[in-house]
Amino acid sequence: MSKLMMQIDSVIQHAEQHCKQRGVRLTTKRKQVLSGLVQSNKALSAYELTDYCKQLFDQSIPAMSVYRILDFLETEHLVHKLSLANKYVACAHICCSHSHGVPQFLICGKCSKVKEISIAASTINELKHNAEQAGFTLVSQQLEMNCLCEDCIQQAA
Repeated sequence: MSKLMMQIDSVIQHAEQHCKQRGVRLTTKRKQVLSGLVQSNKALSAYELTDYCKQLFDQSIPAMSVYRILDFLETEHLVHKLSLANKYVACAHICCSHSHGVPQFLICGKCSKVKEISIAASTINELKHNAEQAGFTLVSQQLEMNCLCEDCIQQAA
């Protein structure tokens, strides 16, 4: 078994334990969709995940079912929805047992690679304060930033 497959299996096992502790099931189709996101280094749409499941597992999952699965996985904090792209990524912290800060997503505008990092609570509090000073209320703390990854920068040089 390759190192990548072992990592995917480990993430799926942790996700399964997480669901079991919360009294919900990580069904086979949910595992397939989650493994597609874990395997990808970029955000995927429901339709891209439908194609992925068809190719890898020879499973035809309708897009509407994939959307329901993604809603479940998002509710269970196993995936994040990127609002700007209307796509999904696996949470980078599924295998961690400690709490994390607010997620920030660095999204390469050229190749769509996504990296999840955490933001300090003090930074979010400052942003929230700035929004309130401007007469707004912060609805979502998730930040998505348009960036260029190192690979794309090197290719451009």
